[in-house]
Amino acid sequence: MAEFLFELLAEEIPARMQARGAEDLKRMVGEKLGEAGLAFTRAEAYATPRRLALWVDGLPPRQPDRENEIKGPRVSAPDKVIEAFLKARKIASLDACERRGSDKNAAWFYVERLPGRATGSVLAEILPGIVLGIPWPKSMRWAYDRASWVRPLHNIVAVFDGELVPFDVTLGSAERPRKIASRKETFGHRFLGPQSFTVSNFNTYKARLGVRQVIVDPAERRHVIRKHAERLARTESLAIRPDEALLDEVVGLVEWPVVLMGRIDPAYMDLPPEVLTTTMRNHQKYFALQDGEGKLAPRFLVVSNMETRDQGAAIVAGNERVLRARLADAQFFWDQDRKIRLEQRLPALKSIIFHTKLGSLADKVGRVEKLALEIARHLPGADTVAVSRAARLAKADLTTGMVGEFPELQGIMGRYYARLEGEAPAVADAIAEHYAPLGPSERCPSASVSVAVALADKIDTLVGFWAIGEKPTGSRDPFALRRAALGAIRLVVENGLRLPFHHLMGLASFYFNEMQPGMLVGFDPADLLDFFADRLKVALKEKGVRNDLIAAVFALKRENGLGEDDFVRLLARVDALGKFLASEDGTNLLTASKRAGNILRIEEKKDAQTYDHAPDASLLRLPEEFSLVEAMKDARERAEAALKRDAFAAAMAALARLREPVDNFFDKVTVNADDATQRANRLRLLSRIRATLNTVADFSKIEG
Repeated sequence: MAEFLFELLAEEIPARMQARGAEDLKRMVGEKLGEAGLAFTRAEAYATPRRLALWVDGLPPRQPDRENEIKGPRVSAPDKVIEAFLKARKIASLDACERRGSDKNAAWFYVERLPGRATGSVLAEILPGIVLGIPWPKSMRWAYDRASWVRPLHNIVAVFDGELVPFDVTLGSAERPRKIASRKETFGHRFLGPQSFTVSNFNTYKARLGVRQVIVDPAERRHVIRKHAERLARTESLAIRPDEALLDEVVGLVEWPVVLMGRIDPAYMDLPPEVLTTTMRNHQKYFALQDGEGKLAPRFLVVSNMETRDQGAAIVAGNERVLRARLADAQFFWDQDRKIRLEQRLPALKSIIFHTKLGSLADKVGRVEKLALEIARHLPGADTVAVSRAARLAKADLTTGMVGEFPELQGIMGRYYARLEGEAPAVADAIAEHYAPLGPSERCPSASVSVAVALADKIDTLVGFWAIGEKPTGSRDPFALRRAALGAIRLVVENGLRLPFHHLMGLASFYFNEMQPGMLVGFDPADLLDFFADRLKVALKEKGVRNDLIAAVFALKRENGLGEDDFVRLLARVDALGKFLASEDGTNLLTASKRAGNILRIEEKKDAQTYDHAPDASLLRLPEEFSLVEAMKDARERAEAALKRDAFAAAMAALARLREPVDNFFDKVTVNADDATQRANRLRLLSRIRATLNTVADFSKIEG
């Protein structure tokens, strides 16, 4: 067995595309090798800013011999057709073919034996298409190249079993041809080890790159950065502020990581910590440091891609100078913004369009304030004055210079300005938290003022975009509506809120139409609630909650004819339903429900009518029928009484009492009786079984 080494050397590949590009390369080569019948034991992909590398181990030197079965014409086909088949396939005579099939449909088959080819030849054939076929999110054309790639491609290494795999990739046009031929030579670090060197296997490739200041394995670069950064921070008795996402990005920016420490000008340490960290992280890719109390320290770490004779002094000085300039801008915005109160900024929201069909941000603020006050009515102890104030000021910081320069700080800067202006702490916090939660890992607000404003903002957004037809699709969600729905669900569930979502969505729609009559004509709250159901399934999937149970409860119709919209009650019912179905009684009743449903579906289709109305007591004949009717009446009454007090476990227990009479009915009673009247009445009994079970959930939605 042998190994294959493949490297693509290019200009700097964006960090966010490297891991995906390496995995795509590994997948595509693996698929092509599989199609060629070339099995291997191991494949590993690596990425640096300038290269993608693939190592495939355990490849055979040749393909195995294969057989290709070719179906020819029918035996009864004209001689000319058969002769044409033999000629096209270069078959010496019909004796080399097999006759298969019955006399009428008999056909000729030819088994073509294909000798295995050398693995190197197969690789040379498949690799050009793979190089040009990597599905980069964005590609570019360089100079006069006809083919596009993520960045200009310069060199290709392809070595199998120590030997070159010869092929070339055509990038240029016919008028200006440019081809890159595979070779056994590659290059080290652009500045520290630019000399070319020859490779014959992966171990020598990795080792010689290391000597030339390139760590090809991203996991190893990550470890080096973390270890050196922590060691450098300890020299100042500091710790790195955790930021795994930034670490992932920096790993993709350097081939030879060198961690250096710089100083933040003390003149800017009075800026809000979020301003400092955002400036360092988002603009400069610096790691922030903190002291033992968790306070931001006047230091930062920068990961350079260079070793220098002055131990990085010039690099640190340059980065300090750039940071100083950026922080000077931030200081200017901080000083200017505080001269204008948030309330004075509200008129400026009229000139900011939220969406061309949904009005301005000022319009949105007005709607959110009304909706937040309605939500506050359902939150124990909510201060309606604070809710109104927070909703009114929540978007005001969007007009500040600081948020204009650092959009990531929207809400956060609003809290700082609100505190400086003497607003109540609950109002200031709600301004900062009304965008939250932005993701599954972000903390969910719990203060009633923050919850009311955050929920109102999300419901207003969802209702508005739903009504104008901007729903998410499988591949598009430009307005982050999935995130908004998940955020709303978390706000409700994690705070245990009992909110009438149908009512709130209807109010949101009303406020839109109040602002501009007819704006949201045709909005369907039930459709949006189905979207919430889908998001709830996603949110609970990791917790092991079955999607079919959520669907079974969501499908229920309440007294108002609408589906379940109280998420806390819904989840409690789902939990009770899951425990019930895990019991023997629950399993048997689910089977009975499906059996009843299947019989009804068949018979109703055959008879072209439904049997949903109540059975006629005068037509009951057998003891099992009487027992079932009494048991269903008792179970339904008990279950409905339990459901009214949200005692879902008790409702399930009431249904469990049906197991024996239902089993007896199916064992002793013939539903499709010879007497048509008896048959119809017993079908109504089946319908009543289904309806009784469906008081707690739609059993037809449950799998199993």
